[in-house]
Order: sequence, then structure tokens, then C-alpha cells
Amino acid sequence: MIFRRFRVQVVIRVSALGLTLAGFVYLLLGPGSWAGAFVIGLFALYQGVAIVRYMEATARDLARLLMSIRYSDFTQSFGALSRGGAFRDLGGAFRAVMEDFRTARAEKEEGYRYLETVMQHVGIGLLSFREDGSVDLINTSAKRLLRRPLLKNVNDLADLSPDLVKALVDLKYGEKALVKVIDGDDILQLSVHATGFKVRDVLFKLVSLQDIQGELDEMEVEAWRKLTRVLTHEIMNSVAPISSLASTVSSLLDEPGGSEENREDVHGAVQTIARRSKSLLTFVDDYRRLARVPPPDFEIFPVEALFADMARLVEPDLDAGGIHLVQSIEPKSLQLTADRQLVEQVLINLLKNAAQAFTGVEDPEIRLEAFIDPRSHAVIRVVDNGHGIVEEAIDKIFVPFFTTKKDGSGIGLSLSREIMRVHGGSISATSRPGERTVFRLRF
Repeated sequence: MIFRRFRVQVVIRVSALGLTLAGFVYLLLGPGSWAGAFVIGLFALYQGVAIVRYMEATARDLARLLMSIRYSDFTQSFGALSRGGAFRDLGGAFRAVMEDFRTARAEKEEGYRYLETVMQHVGIGLLSFREDGSVDLINTSAKRLLRRPLLKNVNDLADLSPDLVKALVDLKYGEKALVKVIDGDDILQLSVHATGFKVRDVLFKLVSLQDIQGELDEMEVEAWRKLTRVLTHEIMNSVAPISSLASTVSSLLDEPGGSEENREDVHGAVQTIARRSKSLLTFVDDYRRLARVPPPDFEIFPVEALFADMARLVEPDLDAGGIHLVQSIEPKSLQLTADRQLVEQVLINLLKNAAQAFTGVEDPEIRLEAFIDPRSHAVIRVVDNGHGIVEEAIDKIFVPFFTTKKDGSGIGLSLSREIMRVHGGSISATSRPGERTVFRLRF
């Protein structure tokens, strides 16, 4: 074992080389043959080369170890440990360095996996891309929101929304934008926020995407609710005394005494006041319902049973108009977690509205559909081929007091949106007049 130590090896090799050189000189200058001197000289040269190679072995070990560090290969070890002495200390130092590098690399990988897990599970869509539009990072929420399992370049979103692509490309660092995206029957209001960073002189833009359609609907509904409460309070304070007074006067006029003609005129006028007051009270009570939607009593129920009940409830109206009802549920076992009575109220309103849109239409048909959309939401659609809704009215139909019907109150669709809001969902409408109108409930 001792003969493997570096110092001993060097002493032995140098001593052997010295003896060989002495023999070479002796044969060269003494009575020996030239052939023997030549052979001894070659052997001395070989020993010199061997000593140099032996000395360079340590340098090669060091070079190999440093290269392994460069390429993050921490499985290598220092091969000169067996040479003892200072090499053992050098090997120990290298082992410590390699262990530190190995630990730092493991911590870096753990931190990367942690950040990647957080990024993939955060509820807001995140998208990172370069100046040429090539995407480096997209999380699960963004994939679900944009309905793209794979996105290589932001320009590939042009088929979904050119306005969204323009906003992503043109948005300056630190700026925000609100982009409306119509994806089939689904309407998204995307809040887009951009920031930038540089990695190795390469500029990246990091964009967050969030659908705030529900929040916008909630704010609008809350504003209308406040207005409705104010109107209800003021009108009720005025109308209730009028109604009570009119009833009292009507009772007094029924008592004996006074001119018959005057009694009839006053009686008729008071009856008119009472009738109009009662009508106004009914009107106000309808709008009061909008501000008093009860909290949903959630239960789990099959959509198939819900559709069956809806078909039975609207059957008389459909038969009277010769309207064909088609039901579609995918998958058949689809279930909802909602307040069934409130959902039924929304569907009855939508189905009756659809049934009233077929005047003069050939082959009237209503489709009642339920499915899971690409964003994993349960969706119910009411589709009809009636007259449709004109473009000027499509954005106003959910506003309280607005109606396109002569005898409408403007409360039905507003109430439907409020019901969907308290469920944490949304209702939207798209229409191509004369071709197809779709009301979409997303849970």
C-alpha cells in the first residue's frame, strides 16, 4: 500500500531514472558497447516520459473534476486520494465543494418545482412570451381560459380574438386593459395586466388573464338593486296612503245622503284611483322581488329530471304554438348543485320567452341542452330559431325595466341574472335575428 503513495512513487521513479542514466553514462564513456548504451538510453527516456505522465495524472483528475462541475455532474470523485498526503486533503476539499454544489442544485430544483406548482395551481391565468410572440410559459388556468392545451405563439390566438392578441402585444409594462372575448356562445370579459422582465438580455412580457364577467355582472346588478330599493321605498310611501284614502272615500260615498249624480261621478273617480293604485302597487311589488332573491338552497339533482319537469310545465304553450322541443344532455348522468326551484324559475322564463318568438316562423324548434364546457363548467342552453333579438337590444335585455314586449314588465331576465349571480354563475345571450338565439346558463 505504501508503494501507491505519491511521494514514494516519485522517489522510486526518480531514483530508478538516476540509476539508469548513470548506467547509460558508464556504458557510453566506459569500455561498454554502444548498443548497450543505446538500449539503456531508450529505457532512461521511457522512464522520464513515465514520470511526466505520472505527474500529469493529477492535473487530468483536477481538469475532469472541474469539467464535471461545469456541466453539473456531481457524481464524479477525485481519483488521486490513494496517493496520500496533501492529495487526501485536496480530495476532502473537493468532496466538500461537490456536496455544496449538489445541495445548491437540489435546493434550486426544489424552489423551481415549488414555483412551478404554485404557478400551475393559481386561479389567475399567467402567460409569458418574448418580443416575437413565442410563448415560454403558460399555466393551467390560462390554458383553460383560452381553451388551448398548447400555445406556441400568442398570434395563434387570433382565431379566438384578434382584439386579445392586439392587447397582449401592444400592452405596455405596468398597463391594464379590459378585453371582451366572444367564444361561441360564451362571453368573457378579460382583465389583462402586463409586466416585463429580462433574463440574459432577453426581454419577456408576463401577462395575467382573469375573467371578471361575474364581477361586472355583480356590480351592475348591485347598482340596479340599490336603485330598485330607492324607487320601491319612495313609491310605496306615496301610493299606500292614496290607496287607503281612496278605499275610505269609496266607503263614505256608499252611505246615504248627497246628490246621486255627484255620488256617481266621485264614486267612479275614486274607483279609478283605487284601481290604478292597486296596479301600481302590483308593479312595485314585481320590482321588489328583484331585490329580494332568496339565498339558494343548494341540492344535488340530475339534469335529466329537471328537463323532464320543464317539458311537462311548458307543454301546453308549446303545443298551442306547434313548437318542437328537443332535449340534449351530455353526459346523460350530468348533475347540478343548485337551488332547483330557482333554476326552474329561470328556465320557465326562458322557455316561455322563446315560445313567444315564433310568430310566422316555419318549423319552430326549441333546444334544451346541458353539457360540460371546455372550462369544466356545467352549462344549460336554451336555443330557438325564432325572430331573435336585434343588436341594439342584446346588451340591454338584462337591465331592469327594459323590455321589447308591449305587455312586458322588464323583470324576467333581470331576475334570471340575479338568480344565476347568487349561484355564483352567469347568464348570457347571443342572437342572429331570424336564425338562432341562444341563452346560456353557466354554473
